[in-house]
Amino acid sequence: MTNVVWKRDEVESPCVQICVVHPTERICTGCYRTIDEISRWSRMDASERAEIMADLPSRKPRLAKRRGGRAARMQER
Repeated sequence: MTNVVWKRDEVESPCVQICVVHPTERICTGCYRTIDEISRWSRMDASERAEIMADLPSRKPRLAKRRGGRAARMQER
């Protein structure tokens, strides 16, 4: 028996196990993927995953932190 670890040759998931969807941007606040991207991830090919991975850093600025809790949200309505 060998100690060689078998690894798949594919793009890893960007999931950081903080699974909260931003209420207006509709992207995960942990990994910045859309719900569609998350649900299709295991069926995507490596090139599609790599394209999404390259785009993720540009999505972070869209997630402005909300301030003021419920009271602030009520004023937005």
